[in-house]
Amino acid sequence: MNNSTIGFIGYGNMAQAIAQGLVDAGVVHGHQIVACAAHYDKLEKNAAKLGVRPLHSAVEVAVAADVVIIAIKPYQIDSVIKPLAHELAKPGKLVVSIAAGWDLKKYQDLFATEDGESVESPDIHIQCTIPNTPMAVGKGVLVTESVNTLNEAETQTFEELFGSISLIERVDTAHMNVAMVIAGCAPAFTDMYIEALGDAGVQYGLQRATAYRLAAKMVEGVGALYMATGTHPGAMKDAVCSPGGTTIKGVAQLEKDGFRGSVIDAVDAIVG
Repeated sequence: MNNSTIGFIGYGNMAQAIAQGLVDAGVVHGHQIVACAAHYDKLEKNAAKLGVRPLHSAVEVAVAADVVIIAIKPYQIDSVIKPLAHELAKPGKLVVSIAAGWDLKKYQDLFATEDGESVESPDIHIQCTIPNTPMAVGKGVLVTESVNTLNEAETQTFEELFGSISLIERVDTAHMNVAMVIAGCAPAFTDMYIEALGDAGVQYGLQRATAYRLAAKMVEGVGALYMATGTHPGAMKDAVCSPGGTTIKGVAQLEKDGFRGSVIDAVDAIVG
């Protein structure tokens, strides 16, 4: 059990997924979490689910928390976070950003003074990340910028908190965006794949709930098999396809329909 107070500036779906994962994993209790959001009445309802303490402002969260998680929309960061620079720079504060498109250099520029000299940012210990929603069930991925301003103890705290609910994958700054798409956007693509398999199952008489369970567990199992063995996905595919068998017929049809190309095009649509 970690003794830190966790503070969310912004408490939308992703923040709630992280909070759910941390509490369910026994990393923190709900009462160790504080949060603020634009609409306090909605925040109260969402916070009550885990026993999270709702606060009225980002300043209150920054004061109360040991670990401050920036979970607002990227376009809001300039106006909401910059005024907190002095509070975030106080000893014992660890800042974790989960905002897409914001890396360490961008935060350092945000906290720079008008003459270009960064006064507060060297004292703000920050790690930029991009999470995904499966963190809610302890099966997430946290794309983590390889550069940060954390000290050794803060790095340990970061890994203790988030390593319990996700794979922490460190990526250089230049590739944070594409890594975000693969880990953070592709769950939606995978949801569509599971739904399509469910529809196919229903077409041939399976109950929808049964079809969804089969498809979802299959996706989970394939991922687990790769993580356990490191076998190339092509070799894993080949191992299921016997000569003249049923699976290779489906694989051939997917190839004809441009399955791989469609996946790559979806990534291109976001990154490009």
